[in-house]
Amino acid sequence: MLTSTRRRLAAGAMVLLVPVLGACGFSEQTDQVYQPAVGTDDRSGNVDILGAVVVSSLNGEGTFVASLVNNNQDKDDTLVTMTGDGLDVSLTAPIKVPAGDLVNLADSGAVSVTGETVQPGKFARLTLTFESGQKTELNVPVVPYSGDYDDVRLASPKSTPAP
Repeated sequence: MLTSTRRRLAAGAMVLLVPVLGACGFSEQTDQVYQPAVGTDDRSGNVDILGAVVVSSLNGEGTFVASLVNNNQDKDDTLVTMTGDGLDVSLTAPIKVPAGDLVNLADSGAVSVTGETVQPGKFARLTLTFESGQKTELNVPVVPYSGDYDDVRLASPKSTPAP
């Protein structure tokens, strides 16, 4: 009889302790957004800016690369201007981001960035302005035109690195 009671108590205790010892709960690390990539993410507006980097082929010249995701399912948005602290930033044309869709800038070479801080290992402070009024400031890492980024379409022909 005593052994049977102990077994029931032990089983009951295990049932109660499993959730506590299993680290289940809210706001745990497994519930957090995980970004293993080098680029900068910003999810503060209607358009998410994901994996943002400046790919530099030569010191002082680079191409802004990111994925732009329009979270508004009903209305398109457009990246109309970009500026940078101490940088010359040039869009070839406004970049339309269709409603509920994604635009990958790595395929277009649409944004050139030039300036002293456009060197691998440094950061470029950029501000993206959208037609909807969204204005997003980012510290974007500058990465070399090699490895994961050697297939990025560069913003200008003069940015092509020497062989």
